[in-house]
Amino acid sequence: MPNRSQLLNPDYYAPVLSNALRIIAVLVLAFIATRTIARLMRALRSYMVKMMLKSAGGHEYEVEKRADTIEGLVGKALFILIWMVAGLMILKELNFDVRPLLAGAGVAGVAIGLGAQNIIKDVLGGIFLMMENQIRVNDVAVINGKTGLVEEINLRTTVLRGEDGAVHCFPNGIIQGLSNLTREYSYYVFNLSVAYSQDIDQVVTVLKSIADELSQEEAYRATVLAPIEILGVDKLADSGAVIKARFKTVPNQQWMVGREMNRRIIKRFEAAKIEMPSAAPIVNVVLPASESRS
Repeated sequence: MPNRSQLLNPDYYAPVLSNALRIIAVLVLAFIATRTIARLMRALRSYMVKMMLKSAGGHEYEVEKRADTIEGLVGKALFILIWMVAGLMILKELNFDVRPLLAGAGVAGVAIGLGAQNIIKDVLGGIFLMMENQIRVNDVAVINGKTGLVEEINLRTTVLRGEDGAVHCFPNGIIQGLSNLTREYSYYVFNLSVAYSQDIDQVVTVLKSIADELSQEEAYRATVLAPIEILGVDKLADSGAVIKARFKTVPNQQWMVGREMNRRIIKRFEAAKIEMPSAAPIVNVVLPASESRS
């Protein structure tokens, strides 16, 4: 216990005041650092929104949600890091031995890092997927060979809904191949086989007539973005000449336009007496009993 003379001596309180001032300085610096980080994150968020809208367009509301997710994740991580460092500095000023704590935290960090490296990889992949705006919700995409409607884009996983209703979940860290089929616009590409005896120029004229009629109708006028492109005779197959063509449509509507085009081609070609080769019939060969046993 300090005696009366020590309590009355100002030098006795100097170390305590010095520690208190350093603790206050640490708290003030941590507060300033968090405020600075918050301002930087707001500026980064605005930049991300501009870059995402510029790179792939889309709805601003959806882009804002992605930016909020990234801002919240990075901001919280930096906030926790700053205050953990501040807490350790304050403990040191209070004469606590922080070396065992640092050693234990280091061992725990290594163990958690080894165990959660796949999760960290998935989260980082999700952040870059959102920042680059490669796909959006309601896009149709091919991910690792699977095609489907994008239902969710999360930090760790991306969810596709297949045409048959199957749900495909992909960790973002293992996405090796990604194709967006409905970004900005889409194409319906189709091949049409006609017999060699037909006049190709006549076939092309009939195709353009069908496409023009379809694109002028009220139900498809807003869907078709450009006249049909007849790319020409793409292949000389055994059964006939293959003509390749394509329609440019709004995103995610190419299949609807394509189905209607196919329906009209069948009816118009039948009326115009344009012959399309049919599939060769399947011939079942029945071997004699002696040959089948051999």
